[in-house]
Amino acid sequence: MTLPHTPSSPADADRTFQVDLRGLVDLLSHHLYSSPRVYLRELLQNAVDALTARHGLEPDAPADASADAFGIRVYADGSVVRVEDDGVGLTEADVHTFLATIGRSSKRAMGVPPAEPIRGWGRIAEQRADFIGQFGIGLLSCFLVADEIHVLSRSARTPDAPAVEWRGRGDGSYTVRTLPASARPRPGTTVTLTPRAEAAEWTRPVRVHELARHFGSLLRHPVTFHDGTAGPGAPVNPEPAPWARTHPTPGTRSRALAAYGEDVFGFTPLDTIELDLPAVGLKGIACVLPEAVPAGRRHGHRVHVKGMLLSEQAEEILPEWAFFVRCVVDAESLRPTASRESLYEDDTLAVVRDALAERLRAWIARTAASDPDLLGRFLQAHHLAVKSLAVHDDEILRMLLPWLPFETTDGHATLDEFARSHRTVLVTASVEEFRQVAAIASAAGLGVVNGGYTYDRQLVHRLPEIRPEVSVADLDPATLTAHLDPVDRETELAAAAYLAQARDALAVFDCDVALRTFQPASAPALLLDSREARHERTRSQLAREQQGGLWGDILGHLRQEAPRAQLILNQLNPLVRTAVTIDEPELARTSAEALYGQAAMLSRRPLRPAESSLINRSFLDLLAHALRKDS
Repeated sequence: MTLPHTPSSPADADRTFQVDLRGLVDLLSHHLYSSPRVYLRELLQNAVDALTARHGLEPDAPADASADAFGIRVYADGSVVRVEDDGVGLTEADVHTFLATIGRSSKRAMGVPPAEPIRGWGRIAEQRADFIGQFGIGLLSCFLVADEIHVLSRSARTPDAPAVEWRGRGDGSYTVRTLPASARPRPGTTVTLTPRAEAAEWTRPVRVHELARHFGSLLRHPVTFHDGTAGPGAPVNPEPAPWARTHPTPGTRSRALAAYGEDVFGFTPLDTIELDLPAVGLKGIACVLPEAVPAGRRHGHRVHVKGMLLSEQAEEILPEWAFFVRCVVDAESLRPTASRESLYEDDTLAVVRDALAERLRAWIARTAASDPDLLGRFLQAHHLAVKSLAVHDDEILRMLLPWLPFETTDGHATLDEFARSHRTVLVTASVEEFRQVAAIASAAGLGVVNGGYTYDRQLVHRLPEIRPEVSVADLDPATLTAHLDPVDRETELAAAAYLAQARDALAVFDCDVALRTFQPASAPALLLDSREARHERTRSQLAREQQGGLWGDILGHLRQEAPRAQLILNQLNPLVRTAVTIDEPELARTSAEALYGQAAMLSRRPLRPAESSLINRSFLDLLAHALRKDS
């Protein structure tokens, strides 16, 4: 909303207006901005825009941090906060247009005529892409911490322009008046805040200095902080961005960027990746994290727009798979949202995200080709991130799949190492299946990879694309049992009665029982069962129980022939050799239940309630039998 401009005259040089600001301040504090601290960022943005506009009018005016007399000064002494700039300044018309935005509807009601065009501003308005913020709404954000805002400005567009004063109060009243040019000898704008007592946290000198450094450390115009004591003030941004500096050697540059990354993020980067996208005016660095990021957790990135810190949590600047880096960038063309605390999702951001992703891929490729030690440390920490990338990126797959670590029957090994020992690689569908078979498969000389972790099974199946001499197949129970040696006919006949008792005892779990010989001999039994098979058996059981109803019909339609679980007893194990000789039916059933329970626990899968009950009951029965025998 804009207060219409009316030419100044002695009669209206100091006019007071009244509007209701309560709803606006509530909107700013609870819906637009995340914290009251943004008031200083808004003031700095206004000052930067004013300097940019002045440089547009006066191209020869100094526009970098070497010009101490052409910059921004922040003051805080405990009683007021003041931000002063040497920018383009405001005419009275500008004041009505940009600062009295809160009064348009009430002024129209009073019959004030529409605003006249502002001479000289059209060319600057065409350059809005050079500006960070919007002056009016940004200034009003100061009501988050202040009871009164005082603006004193003098325009650089007219040599003899008078000074203009705007004074707004939290109750909604404000005044606009013109003053002699001597009230502000130099062009520019000074904004002074009278803080509220409850906003002391954000307006203390130490905090104001901290906020100025936080938001303005990469600004291209010089910013100084003054705490009311004598002296020239403390530089807020004494040096340009680290990637804009000249260094004598590449090594010196690399160390300087790493030191900056450590200062910003609080960790020593494993490496730093320079980011430079000239088409969108983006420069910065990506810092490779030295440790793995917990699954599902993403780090935000620091994004500056034209030097001003926009966000510390800009996850959208990089694709999801790039959670092994944290970035700090400064961009010219990225578009902020209304609050200027995040990025607007548009085509430019999509192009930037894709281009930055390509820079990260190029770094991985370069590291793989030229620095195996760094590559090893990187993969040790971030193999999950690289696996997620390799699933969809053929180039990364070819470069890095042989070097990625996997859990195998030979321990943790890269696929390159594993394929040297096993020309046929078997892969399980789940962690549970791998843990069931790992020891036996290893003893049988089978090469099995745990495919139960995220991305692993997909990637192992792509190994022949990189190593054509290697074949990959899914591991199933038939593959494993084919490598278990049968017992001789005499032993099997002697154990037949026990095996029948065992099958009867374990029928409740749809579990068959067989006798084989396999290594290691220390393993008494192997339980072959899958989560999918258990779920299918559960559906079948429910279908039988609900037979005839709608729910039973649905379950019956879904039911498939579920494979039974298999308990493979190891004849080489002393416990099993003793068990199969038991001729007492109850004791035989109890020992079979105990062997099943032990095998289920060794598989390290969650036990069902019936299995937990079976384990407890079997051991209690064995103890009771032992006590009866002793007595």
